[in-house]
Amino acid sequence: MESDAVAEELVPLGSDSAPDTQTKDEATDSIQRKTQDILEACKWRNLEALKALAGTAGGFLTDTLRREAWPVLLGPTDGEYGEDIIATGREERDSWKDLPRHRDEEQVALDVNRAFIYYPSYQDDTELEKNKSDLSDLIVEVLRRYPYLCYFQGYHDICQVFMLVLKPPWRARLVSRLSVLRIRDFMLTNLEPTVAQLRLIPDILHAADPKLKRHLAGTEPFYALAGTLTMYAHDIQAYGDIARLFDILLVREPVFSVYMFAQIVLNRRDELFDNDEDDPSMLHLILSKVPQKMDLESLIAGATALYERYPPESLSAWRKISKASSLKTARSLESCAKQTMDQGHAYFRKQLAELKALERRQKIMRILWTYKKGAAAAGLAVVVGLVAVYLGRRNPSPVFALANLYNKWMNGTSWTHNF
Repeated sequence: MESDAVAEELVPLGSDSAPDTQTKDEATDSIQRKTQDILEACKWRNLEALKALAGTAGGFLTDTLRREAWPVLLGPTDGEYGEDIIATGREERDSWKDLPRHRDEEQVALDVNRAFIYYPSYQDDTELEKNKSDLSDLIVEVLRRYPYLCYFQGYHDICQVFMLVLKPPWRARLVSRLSVLRIRDFMLTNLEPTVAQLRLIPDILHAADPKLKRHLAGTEPFYALAGTLTMYAHDIQAYGDIARLFDILLVREPVFSVYMFAQIVLNRRDELFDNDEDDPSMLHLILSKVPQKMDLESLIAGATALYERYPPESLSAWRKISKASSLKTARSLESCAKQTMDQGHAYFRKQLAELKALERRQKIMRILWTYKKGAAAAGLAVVVGLVAVYLGRRNPSPVFALANLYNKWMNGTSWTHNF
């Protein structure tokens, strides 16, 4: 019986410090009940039930159950992958090897070579090399099948967890959906969408603890980059802990990861105030190191309460998040599970177009700033003069408006103008 196997996976056998029989029996009964609940929810694809179960102590409990639950949560549709995935032939599974190389494969190789530092702990050299080979294949397959995605350092940390939890036929398919539909913002051509996510953290801190927010005012929220970018897989060194965190991150909307980091900061309030250093660089160093010994269940409960008390819509920085961002397109677990990869690609293209438009605006502003004095200033003065001659006295207001704009620009004043 599968629930018995799960119980064995959870309860160490032959322990000299085993609890008394009654307590052990009660724990086993509780595990078996939860196991059955998880399996039943997976059978009927009950996402709400899985969301609730992931929020209880231990999440999905074991990798055996995660192999059942994660595919349901990430939702490969029958039309995309089909239920016969396990029966897929090796020839078809290896077809990605004939696809063109992805531009980031050299960086993938460098990062994979540094993988599996903390877990699994039992591997010998042969197993380590096999794991690295499998991890490389997983990442490269996803990138070759979806070449528009941009690899980022730390992506291998996420993929490492999926590789250890899932059986081979599921790995690339689920990581692909995660990449395109849930962490798409991190796989664009630059970090602007990622930085926009980090900007939510000061807003959350301001709402929850204004005094702490003021204390950190000189520190940019880039301290949360490694944690949020890698779903904490880069920071958490215990395999059981990171697998359990993935349970909750996969059932919650993507922005929950940001709330989780904000909760980590709030939990370190005393430490941050006790530190004599007010230097922003020192505070950044402290905050960028996620504590290893955390009460994960307390952290999850705190982040959940934080989210409910200060939802994204209440944060000013939320308005600056693109409507095509995965933070907004994957808010509903059910709708995200039903999204197709083509829909994800369409969102990607929209975000890319927005980024290119932003880059053009920034380039124009850099040029204006560079040439705001000297020849450029003289040129603008000539333009102002010509406009004045042309318009004459019949309608002087445009001249005044242009002159005022010119004056602000020359003086370095912060300005905006609606064209």
